[in-house]
Amino acid sequence: MLRATEYDRGVAPLALIVADPGSGAADAAEAIILAGGTFRGEADWRAACAGRFDHPGAIELIAVEAQHVSDGMLADALPRISGAIERTSARAVVALQPEQIDIVAAAMLGPRVELLCAPTIADRTAAFAVALAPFASSRVHDPAQDSESAQLRQLNEEVARISRVLARLTSEEKRTSGVADRPLGYGAPPATAPAASTITAAEVRKLIRARRMRNQYLAEDLFEDPAWDMLLDLYAADLESAQVSVSSLCIAAAVAPTTALRWIARMTEAGLFERHPDPFDRRRAFLALSDGMRAKLERYFAALRQSGLGVI
Repeated sequence: MLRATEYDRGVAPLALIVADPGSGAADAAEAIILAGGTFRGEADWRAACAGRFDHPGAIELIAVEAQHVSDGMLADALPRISGAIERTSARAVVALQPEQIDIVAAAMLGPRVELLCAPTIADRTAAFAVALAPFASSRVHDPAQDSESAQLRQLNEEVARISRVLARLTSEEKRTSGVADRPLGYGAPPATAPAASTITAAEVRKLIRARRMRNQYLAEDLFEDPAWDMLLDLYAADLESAQVSVSSLCIAAAVAPTTALRWIARMTEAGLFERHPDPFDRRRAFLALSDGMRAKLERYFAALRQSGLGVI
């Protein structure tokens, strides 16, 4: 299989489906066309287990239909698919069931992979379009579009210059008139990192429980904050010396599994989470806070204590 950058600039982005006949392959093929891609070919799961993905030309998207595949076959095939992604710089979209989260995430969680739980054709189409966009845009060279881009850059630069002038004038007016924005007084003095944690796992769990109780009385979609919910869950587990699987963290996020997986991938890539393989089961991985994020949470809760704000 060629690298994704070694493509024919005259054709649409190319996609390969990994699926058994009748197990999501038709939905994936339809979504690829709707997303503006070209269906290059298909590999069944036996071929995937053997690492046979070779097709003429470049593959820029690998659509993986894992929903009806056994755990044993996934454990054999997914590392090979992940290796193909690394070799070719392709992107991948994996359709899976919620109960497959741990085994799929153990091998496929990464910056060029989108994990979709029980997706519809519309879900697939949207994910494929996003995955293929970098390849499609790099094929097109329109001189008129280049001219418009240059004009847009000039306009943006002029707007930025005007904004800087206005900001400077506003600052000067405040200094001469003695008028300034009213301080809200919500800040707290920075806390030094404590020698030992200032909060217990039970207190963090209490905070999580309060957040879940809020959803019983107010609309849940008003307060979706999966990043904070996952940080709290991992911090409580850290204080308990407990391990957290990917599927468990998805539950803690209190959002749809696909959304939770997207946040986990983003926060892992940003260095907030660390992924550790289960030494006893290659089909599972555990997530933990990075050292830097743990230290920030310790300082945050220490600042709450010092300010007399409590935990909740």
